[in-house]
Amino acid sequence: MHLAVEAGHILLENGAEITRVEETMRRISSHYGVDDQDFFVLSNGIIATGRQYASAKFIPIRGTQLSRIVAVNQLSRDVSGGKRDGTQVSLDEVEERLKAIRASRGKPWWEITFGAAFGVSSFCLLFGGSMMDALSTLLCGILLGLFINFVCPHMSRIFSNMLGGMVGGLLCILAYQLSVFIAPQAPLHLPNMIIATIIALVPGVPFTNGIRDLANEDYIAGTTRLVDAFLVFLCIAVGVMLALIFYGALSGGLVDLGSPAVDAFTAAWYIQLPAAFIGTVGFSALFGAPRRYYLTSAVAAMLGWGMYLLVNRCTPFSVVGASFLAALVVAGSSHILSGLQRCPVTVFLICGIIPLVPGGGIFWTAYHLVANNLRLAATQGFVAIKITVAIAGGIIVASAIGALYRRRNKKRLAILNNK
Repeated sequence: MHLAVEAGHILLENGAEITRVEETMRRISSHYGVDDQDFFVLSNGIIATGRQYASAKFIPIRGTQLSRIVAVNQLSRDVSGGKRDGTQVSLDEVEERLKAIRASRGKPWWEITFGAAFGVSSFCLLFGGSMMDALSTLLCGILLGLFINFVCPHMSRIFSNMLGGMVGGLLCILAYQLSVFIAPQAPLHLPNMIIATIIALVPGVPFTNGIRDLANEDYIAGTTRLVDAFLVFLCIAVGVMLALIFYGALSGGLVDLGSPAVDAFTAAWYIQLPAAFIGTVGFSALFGAPRRYYLTSAVAAMLGWGMYLLVNRCTPFSVVGASFLAALVVAGSSHILSGLQRCPVTVFLICGIIPLVPGGGIFWTAYHLVANNLRLAATQGFVAIKITVAIAGGIIVASAIGALYRRRNKKRLAILNNK
């Protein structure tokens, strides 16, 4: 029971969904003969009882390391089904492997830094920026990646996200002002750069897992995680607003961002799809996914973004409908890839859904609130909420179809075994 709770602890603090945590703990405890166990998992705690055993652990929300989720998932498979060489996993081996997983180091600083840089520069293209915007955002992303590596771990989540938003905003403003000075005839597009840069701070893990927990009827955990995600969104937006207000105090007023530009060249399919692929590879590094899943996660994201572009450009559906169908494609392909590669679907889904997360909408809501444009703030906020609901709907539908397929497979296997 102690080792089962330890496995659940590692899963929960590294971004696993509630159902995976509970299933893993039950699988380990049942395999070693504990049949009267009970587990109650919240977004930041585990309560476990069984056979004169009781434990209650508070698990604070920390950074995400998807590689640890994959490692615990493999350990759980080895426990229940035996290792590849046919031998069984002893309790001592479970303990040693859990210690090794907990002690495993995250991604090196250079990988996270360049992941952030290529992630935000690629997403700048997705959001309509030009090649020069993307190049400038690449440099901003490198500096922001260094900030994420060496500064954020020493501060609280709220303050680090607020300060990170401020740093990202100031870097983009500095790059924009340099472009105005160097090439006044063709300045950069500041809104595109800011929105793309702050995506590196976006809480994709609690956002996606909150939706998945709601789909699995874990309403308390799902609501808690979504509220946490939106609070982080708000902190990032407030940080950017502080940067704009600070610069406005020096220049004589709040910076007028206007509206995001749409570059005709980068809006082409042959730019958008590779940008979605490369950007997702960068975010896979940020989320600590195993390197062998970088490309497959990027495939799921590219398929989803392709569906979004197809629906948004070629049909009368709005961005809400496009987001629903794109999320359905990402979630569906994530389940397929999970089965093919025997890897938790969390890895592909969290990385693949990032292009669809409405971080820009929440940023514009905060910006218009500061600028006293209450009508525009309400409009942008409502659209962001509708996109969130659409993404949730796509993930829920794909999960329901996947669960139905798995149940039918189990029944078919049971019939074949009986025969």
